[in-house]
Amino acid sequence: MSELLKRTELSYEKLEAIDKDRPELKKQEKEEVEIQLKYEGYIKMQEAQVEKFKKLESKILSEKIDYEKIKGISLEGRQKLNQLKPHSIGQASRISGVSPADIAVLLVYLQQAKNNSEKEG
Repeated sequence: MSELLKRTELSYEKLEAIDKDRPELKKQEKEEVEIQLKYEGYIKMQEAQVEKFKKLESKILSEKIDYEKIKGISLEGRQKLNQLKPHSIGQASRISGVSPADIAVLLVYLQQAKNNSEKEG
């Protein structure tokens, strides 16, 4: 029944004819069931995106980074990053002019820096 309820043209009320054993719910509860089922995919996508942002916020950027020296970041991205000195990858990703490709380069840069420090330590 839940798969049927995901269809936009069907509602909890309309399914009564074929699902006699379903519990009787209050109007607000019916709406909540419909919303949860109809938007389940979107909700999961949003939750995944929130988790991704949390991870990006936890990746800290040193204030000492000279973005001019990082190859692969766009000219505008380097300028904005050097000017604003974001605290994390999450903050950097919200700067106008810093592209997703620039963020990808920064993530690679951080990983390489981490690997180099582990080899030295």
